[in-house]
Amino acid sequence: MARLFGFSVSDTEKKSPSIASPVPQNNEDGVDNYISSGFYGQYLDIEGVYRTEFDLIKRYREMALHPEADGAIEDVVNEAIVSDLYDSPIEIELSNLNASDKLKSIIREEFKNIKDIMDFDKKSHEIFRNWYVDGRLFYLKVIDQKKPEEGIQDLRYIDPLKIRHIRQEKKKNKATLGPDLGSTDKDKFQSPELEEYFVYTPKPNYPTGTMVGGGGTKGIKIAKDSITYCTSGLVDRNKGNVLSYLHKAIKSLNQLRMIEDSLVIYRLSRAPERRIFYIDVGNLPKVKAEQYLKEVMSRYRNKQVYNAQTGEIRDDRKYMSMLEDFWLPRREGGRGTEISTLPGGQNLGELSDIEYFQKKLYRSLGVPESRIAADGGFNLGRSSEILRDELKFAKFVGRLRKRFANMFSDMLKTQLILKNIVTPEDWEEISEHIQYDFLYDNQFAELKESELMNERLGLLATIEPYIGKFYSNDYVRRRILRQTDAEIIEIDEKIEQEIRDGIIPDPNAIDPITGEPLPDGGMMGDIPTEPDLESQGGITQVDGKSAEI
Repeated sequence: MARLFGFSVSDTEKKSPSIASPVPQNNEDGVDNYISSGFYGQYLDIEGVYRTEFDLIKRYREMALHPEADGAIEDVVNEAIVSDLYDSPIEIELSNLNASDKLKSIIREEFKNIKDIMDFDKKSHEIFRNWYVDGRLFYLKVIDQKKPEEGIQDLRYIDPLKIRHIRQEKKKNKATLGPDLGSTDKDKFQSPELEEYFVYTPKPNYPTGTMVGGGGTKGIKIAKDSITYCTSGLVDRNKGNVLSYLHKAIKSLNQLRMIEDSLVIYRLSRAPERRIFYIDVGNLPKVKAEQYLKEVMSRYRNKQVYNAQTGEIRDDRKYMSMLEDFWLPRREGGRGTEISTLPGGQNLGELSDIEYFQKKLYRSLGVPESRIAADGGFNLGRSSEILRDELKFAKFVGRLRKRFANMFSDMLKTQLILKNIVTPEDWEEISEHIQYDFLYDNQFAELKESELMNERLGLLATIEPYIGKFYSNDYVRRRILRQTDAEIIEIDEKIEQEIRDGIIPDPNAIDPITGEPLPDGGMMGDIPTEPDLESQGGITQVDGKSAEI
């Protein structure tokens, strides 16, 4: 087999030969043991039925252009990614990592380099929105093949329509095949060996979804470690395809569109009042009666039409419309010619159906219904007054952030291994203790944090007499005040700087004469430059002579 394009940093999937399992390793990302999806035709209906991922992604992108769906998506993205003037939307958290301060500092620096390469601080909103709408995100990790120890040089976004993840079982010769599934010899049973790679097609055939180009109909095969692959975590277990969080809203959005279109058509057809002309045709034969009816119609149907382009007013006798009057013949013996009026619709202002489907669309996307009403005021109360929908929404956004952070974990893994900072085995141990802290802008989370801070300070005042006896300062800062490693380092540096600048007193200040700690760190008064001999009964010198005081 030809060598794949790209690079491989580790072979972490190799297990001990003594481990036997008939079930292959599964990443739970929707990719089956064989090709995850074929790019062929597709059929979509109101229920969201699909055949391929290709047109499914296109359906998601079309949904994102709808105003109501776009508003709900923006609510989710704005809560997940907070754009602040000074702070970065995401920072790495290493307080739970049992490593040296030097290693933590290197990891923080490499994480910052990855964000700089992606320009994440500026493009974070677009990156997260693309991942949320498409349900997947691909980045090509570009390195210098001659100098891989320099790490990742560039991260290039790949359109999900042009790449697919393939996971299939390697072909084996008959001589090397293990026993069949019914064999009871566990020692000789061989676990199926899987091969994972990506297929990139620069120019896919968009109308049919067939992947064409890249030197052949199968595209370019890229090694697994060369691609950062982050999915939504939602999988259709029946077909093995990755879904977007918009998938649940397909039916709701289609229903909303249909009810809006039908309302517009109904209003156009029922809004005006139309006349009904009953024309007396007497005993005329059918043919002559129709001819007479047409003559009467043409007599009263002269319409003055205004041409907005030329400014002319002309008489248009051929103008026909569904909104025009009704003309009905009436035989002799009945009433004579009569003109009556057909009233227009009376309930044209009813919007409860549209409002119902709007709320249903927001519910399907996990956004609180209360955010639809833009005319309502905002009540900033205590956290105990928070609606359950807002609490559920905050937890939903937290799950999205945790899933999205897997992208940074994969990039950081490649960067640290290429630069020989850690080994693949070390990464497997430390990766579980690396967390990512997103910047919060949720007002309800802020209220909750304020109340938690008050509770922590009250607990700190209670436990203060026992510090140094039963509890250490480090324990109090980490467990009671919940300060992270980065916060502890930053706070200590700020305190030292403020002590040097004289903003706060030095708690370790010592009296140079008595050797005892000064009250309030010496900030209540200046330290005397000369000893106060009068109070101490010393000796002074007057006119060059010593005198005892």
